[in-house]
Amino acid sequence: MRSRALSTIRIVLSLIVLLLTAAIFIDIRQLIPEKYINIILYLQFIPSANKFINAGQLAATGFIAVIILTFVSGRTYCSFICPLGILQDIISRLGGKFKKRFRRFGFKKPHTVLRYLLLAVTLFITLIWGIYLLILLDPFSIFGRIMTFFGRPVAIALNNLLSNIFGRFDIYTFVHTPVTWFPLTTYIIPAVFMILVFILSFTKGRLFCNAVCPVGTFLGLISRISILRIKFDNVKCTNCGRCALACKASCIDFLNKEIDLSRCISCFNCISSCSDKAIEYGIVSFSNKASTTDESRRKAVLGSLAVLLGLSYRTSGQDTAIPVPKIASTIRENKTCPVAPPGSTSISNFTGNCTACGLCVSICPNNVLVPSVLEYGLAGIMQPHMDYHNGFCAYECIRCVETCPTGALFPLSLDAKKLTQVGKSVFIEDNCIVKTEKTACGACAESCPTKAVHMVPYEGTLVIPETTEDICIGCGHCEFACPTTPYKAIYVNGNTEHLAAGIPENTQTELTRPDEFPF
Repeated sequence: MRSRALSTIRIVLSLIVLLLTAAIFIDIRQLIPEKYINIILYLQFIPSANKFINAGQLAATGFIAVIILTFVSGRTYCSFICPLGILQDIISRLGGKFKKRFRRFGFKKPHTVLRYLLLAVTLFITLIWGIYLLILLDPFSIFGRIMTFFGRPVAIALNNLLSNIFGRFDIYTFVHTPVTWFPLTTYIIPAVFMILVFILSFTKGRLFCNAVCPVGTFLGLISRISILRIKFDNVKCTNCGRCALACKASCIDFLNKEIDLSRCISCFNCISSCSDKAIEYGIVSFSNKASTTDESRRKAVLGSLAVLLGLSYRTSGQDTAIPVPKIASTIRENKTCPVAPPGSTSISNFTGNCTACGLCVSICPNNVLVPSVLEYGLAGIMQPHMDYHNGFCAYECIRCVETCPTGALFPLSLDAKKLTQVGKSVFIEDNCIVKTEKTACGACAESCPTKAVHMVPYEGTLVIPETTEDICIGCGHCEFACPTTPYKAIYVNGNTEHLAAGIPENTQTELTRPDEFPF
């Protein structure tokens, strides 16, 4: 196929993918249903592979579809489906508008040692230690962090600007939304990778994709033996070099009429640029020599596949007025374990499978999920944890569980989630204003959905909180509602292993234990 429409089709489809994926992260009104989020993210390679290996879900076979797609059509995943790759193309085009020389790529020798070394090191560390390096280099997670940390605040600021403008005319289509800020240190890694991707794309095209990204390198191995590929018509080619200048992957050696298929992302720019119609995209014709070479390449690719498949491993919630403390609390909360989201089953399972893409942070309606600093240790930086000073885990919400693309959060029904104990509430009496200021409060008990926190007689007419540990699910309603500062009078300490909570006595919950509890 020599049609220049191929490039137009690629641009349209890739823009649709980019906009849909970005919308998931910056959907400040929570308008996109979970089932559509899962459809949009189905073909994201690392999240899908990780989810399939750890959860064995047929719905997580998108990475297999990508491998098959790559075998058939080359690295179209990088060009059509990977949001970070598409973002690089946009930045590269901006670079060309800014300075023409940035658009004249030309053939460059592949960074063979660097890219295969990075792939080998990533696979080795993933097999031996965990997915910590994969967290940093996974293209979907990099894109997700860019959107969560930088794209979402911009979207909220724009929304608030429109809210102020339209509000002057009594039009309330846009609702003012507060911006959620995370600990400053969690911005370092997203900022570094955003700057790195921006600079390389602005000046060098797809260099990050073809030299650093482990997914691109791995799919490049398969694309060497793809059925459909870019190829030269030696009779029509005049060696003008226009195709090489248009190639964003810098993989066309027009003098020798050779294309480095491991770097070619099937963007079809070369076809559009060739006025002699000497380049086409189609089924390769195998000679005996080519068959021998491709057979050895197939064996290498199958070996790499075996290695890959061996990867182991605000609202307060109450209507009554909350008293404002006059005396600062003095006893620090002794949190010995962070609270991992429901569905993670344990801290070790969560940190071993979460790629810190930031999707759950973006879609959490109560902003309770925030990127960690050192809560999980240095290797778990940016992986989300529950910050109950920031919000609480809504009793009727399983949005993070339903949309997690990596399998770090296992499928969990709403009833099962309501009986999953992610942590236990701890009461510090000496911080409570009922004791320190002799003031009636009860905000924690009123907000507790299971009544694990309830009030008992204290002095005179005053009542003070008491906790029932076995029915506490660690949702954080109580901690968020507690008015004491700087330290809370009640807080949630995480469970290293999530437990099954008892069924609360209050009839309003109407819970029944599922036949098969998830752990």
